[in-house]
Amino acid sequence: MRFIQHLFLTLMLCFATAAPGMAAEAEKKVEMQLVRNAEGAFASVALQFALPEQIEDALYKGVALYFVEEAEIISERWYWRDKTVQKAARYLRLSYQPLTRRWRLHVSSSPLNEAGMAASLGQSFETMDEALAIVKRVRNWKIADAADLSDSADYLVKFSFRLDSSLLPRIFQFAPFGNSGLNLQIRSQLPLPEASTS
Repeated sequence: MRFIQHLFLTLMLCFATAAPGMAAEAEKKVEMQLVRNAEGAFASVALQFALPEQIEDALYKGVALYFVEEAEIISERWYWRDKTVQKAARYLRLSYQPLTRRWRLHVSSSPLNEAGMAASLGQSFETMDEALAIVKRVRNWKIADAADLSDSADYLVKFSFRLDSSLLPRIFQFAPFGNSGLNLQIRSQLPLPEASTS
């Protein structure tokens, strides 16, 4: 029992001493472009972030990472609280396959449980950087149909990207480690332009 307690405290100490390095993580940035036309509203997003070293190590040991991208279209109202007009989400699962030494990325519009995995689009990559390049960039993502939007209303698009740490093994969710880099989250917002006639 004492050995287990000692091992647990040693692990927590290692994670805590690693925290300052991870707290100074690389800059997190997001560039977002919005287009609105006769078909609806579309978002193109480019993200910049670095994974904490411990998370990369976990990936190489077979732990899958889950990411969520969400776009929320808000109608701002001065007389009442803002109204959510439409929501769109993308779910991503990144994993490493040690036997084939290849990376696998699944993308779905539904949460990646068993049903979502079956309906997801899967791609294989030679390197982690190639797979992360897809995670960090989305082009012409349809976030609303034209019928959902009014020509007479002003809209704001709120975008968020996050690592879903709740799906990681429990050892990664202890506070000293979780506060040092697992809370990967990036947000941005832009007004939705008027619909183009072309």
